[in-house]
Amino acid sequence: MFWSKKATPSSECLALAEQCRIEAEALYRSGKYHCAEAVLEALRRKFSPDVPEAVVGTVSGFGGGSGSGCICGAVSGGTVAIGMVLQDKKKTAHLTRELHTWFKEKYGYTCCKIIRAENPKGVCPVLTGEVAGKIAEMLGRQDFRLKVEG
Repeated sequence: MFWSKKATPSSECLALAEQCRIEAEALYRSGKYHCAEAVLEALRRKFSPDVPEAVVGTVSGFGGGSGSGCICGAVSGGTVAIGMVLQDKKKTAHLTRELHTWFKEKYGYTCCKIIRAENPKGVCPVLTGEVAGKIAEMLGRQDFRLKVEG
């Protein structure tokens, strides 16, 4: 395994995660971005600023559960963001599994339709921010960063 889920995030990592959470939620609430786009854009700005903003358009079809209401767009956009930052198939797969496990523990499902039906109206901006923050935390963990950099 490349990292330990039990590693305690540094205060710097937690601050970065909070910045990403706030930024992704604000992007969603702005009306310019939907869930997948907001997560990808917030993480692109913090972790891969050299990647053009135009990449955000590649996840435009993921909003609202990819148009069918299935997998949450924030989770889909987050998965793309993990791959964009890491550029490593195996490490991306590991963190994607961790993201899905965390999300299911928090919301019970990854299905957009069910999440929206079983949560208060307006849950999407909040979970969009939470997904971005969680991914920033995962990417910023000291033990994981050392493995990525090394």
